[in-house]
Formats: sequence, C-alpha cells, structure tokens
Amino acid sequence: MKTATTMKIAFLSHLDANLFLFRLPIMELLVANGHQVYAICPKGEFSNRFIEYGVETIHYEINRSGLSPLQEVSVIFRLAKILRHLQPDILHTFTAKPNIYGTIAGILAGVPTIYNLVEGLGSFYVDHSLKSRFVRECMENLYRVSCRLSEATVFVNSDDPRYFLSRHLIPRSKIRIIRSVGVDTDFFRPDRVHASALRQQLGVQNGVRIVLMVARAIWHKGLAEYIAAANQLRKSDPNVLFLLVGDIDEGNPSSATRDYLMSQPNLMWLGHRQDIAELTALCDVYVLPSYREGVPRTLLEAASMAKPIVTTDTVGCREVVEDGVNGFLVPVRDSRALADRIATLLGDSELRERMGLNGRAKAVREFDVKHVVRQYLDLYGVPDGRV
Repeated sequence: MKTATTMKIAFLSHLDANLFLFRLPIMELLVANGHQVYAICPKGEFSNRFIEYGVETIHYEINRSGLSPLQEVSVIFRLAKILRHLQPDILHTFTAKPNIYGTIAGILAGVPTIYNLVEGLGSFYVDHSLKSRFVRECMENLYRVSCRLSEATVFVNSDDPRYFLSRHLIPRSKIRIIRSVGVDTDFFRPDRVHASALRQQLGVQNGVRIVLMVARAIWHKGLAEYIAAANQLRKSDPNVLFLLVGDIDEGNPSSATRDYLMSQPNLMWLGHRQDIAELTALCDVYVLPSYREGVPRTLLEAASMAKPIVTTDTVGCREVVEDGVNGFLVPVRDSRALADRIATLLGDSELRERMGLNGRAKAVREFDVKHVVRQYLDLYGVPDGRV
C-alpha cells in the first residue's frame, strides 16, 4: 500500500445513495486528512451532492438486476477504464455486483489495494425460488474469485463471514469485521429531539401508545408479521397506534402495493419520511421483524434514541439487540411471538425505560459512527485520523 501523505481512495457502489447515506462520514474524514476521495456510482438523487464535501463523483451505468452476460462483462471493462484513468491507491467496493465486478476491474486496471464490503447477503438469501438459487450459485462462484483477488473483505456482522467460510468463498485470513455503518449518537439522542409537535401533526391523542417500524415496505422486512401483530393487539387495545414509515419498492417482487398498505385498518402508513429522529422519539416500542439483515441502521437509531426494540433472532438484527437486555428477539415469521413481546413492553413502562437505557448505552459503546469510522481509517492505513 502507498505510504505517502496523500492517497487517492475510490468508493464504488451501484447506487449513489449507498455511498452518500452510509459512507459519507468516512469520505469526509479522509478529505479532512488531505486525501483525494472519489465516489464512483450511477447518476442519482445524491450524486451531485458529493462535491459539497470535497468528494469528486465519477458516473457509470449498471443494471442492478441485469443478468445478461454480455452486459455484465461490459460493466467490468467500463469500470476498468475508469480506474485505469483514475489510478487510485485504494479501491473500496460495496454491495454484491460492485464487489465482484469492481474487484476484477481493479485488478485489470492495476489498482494496488482493493477492499470489498459485504453488508448483508440480500434477498436472494431469503427467497428460495429457482431463480434465487441460481443467482446465489452464480454469485458465490464469482465471490470465490473476487475474495481471493482483493486485499480483504469487510463484513458488518459475525454470521455472514461464517457462511462465506462454510461455502469456501473466502480465505479466513482475508476476513475483517467492522460491525455496522455506525450511528450518530449525538444526533440520535433522546434529550435532543422533541416530538410533541409531531404527535399533534399526526393527530395522535395523549395516552395513545405508539409502535413504530421504519423499513422499505417489502415482505422480507417482516411486513406481513408486523401487520398481523397490529391486527391482533388492536383487538384488545385500540389505544395503540402502529406506524409504518418507508416507501414501497417498485419493481421489487417482495414489495407491497400502495393500495394494500392504505387499506390496512390497523396500520398508519406514512411512506417515505425525513424526520426519522422525531418519529423514533415519538414511539414507545420500536419493531423490525426482518427475515435477514446486514446490521440495520434503523435498529441502531432506535437503540441510540433509548427505545426498547422487538426484532427477529436473525442475521444482523441480533448484533444490535441482546434478548431481555435492550429488547426482545423473536423467531422469524412468527407474528404471534412478535405480538406477545410488543404487548409485554406496552404493558410495562419501567421495563421500556430500562431496556431503552441499556440500548442507548450499547449504541454509544459499540456503534457510534466515530468508532466505526476510526476502524476504516485503520484498515486503510491512514494515521492519526481526526474523528
């Protein structure tokens, strides 16, 4: 790796939002330390905003769901051309296609140091259709190549690297674990955010307890189980409001429809929102019954806001919640267990407060974004980073 004071560090993803929303703190600190930082991504909602932070954007085109061999190979050669021109000292890739294609392109372009990041294995590891099994097999064959070509692969939880080892996808020596993307515990702080105005805006009367789920409106996030729990609990206690925050995902076969969500009598669907801290402050219990995750930042935000959590005992979610300490873990796809644990918390304000405080302490201790960013600077060999 280059040891000079200034390095060129390129971040590659198939979505501009992936880099802007989750990697920006790392990029900002690298820029502050005098390094040249590049965001290589398709054009999107956030791609023109990197310049505000001293990051240069380089655009390329990729079909996120494309499976045509000719098109996919052409992406690799386009990326290799970009990297050959850029000549970065470090290339860090994110998500499956950029991990695989970017690594091969980086080798072709002579990039000296390449890191991958596996932030969860995605929907192909939740769905077991013939297509999903085929895509999984193709991905794993390619990962066997790219994980050996790259310097190391970063995982955000402890389950996914075990799976990679069990499938002989990666040498053990190339595994690095940096848990989560981190959470800004100064921003998501319970004494900073007040939600009384939001309660009035939503028309929620005093005395009504609020259960909140923030996620894309797709079935793999446990949407059906959340709605079933709402239907069960509101039969006996109408003074409970179930909120769902997050948009549908058009084109995703796992997505619910707007008509379906708006027709649910025991669910208030708010769609996409920017005021996540205020919504989290508003709730009494935070819920995410997902089938599989990397490490969900929404759970980190809820923990940082001192909210008790009910989530599934599955990959990623159990990194954040210790059962009985800062929330409850329930089996995947078990709406009855989900409802029972939500009811337990709704019925015990002292338990909610105790678990919430435990969650806040865990978020600050283990998942604060400054702690996470410092680990990435150590990975890159950047000394004395100002975090």
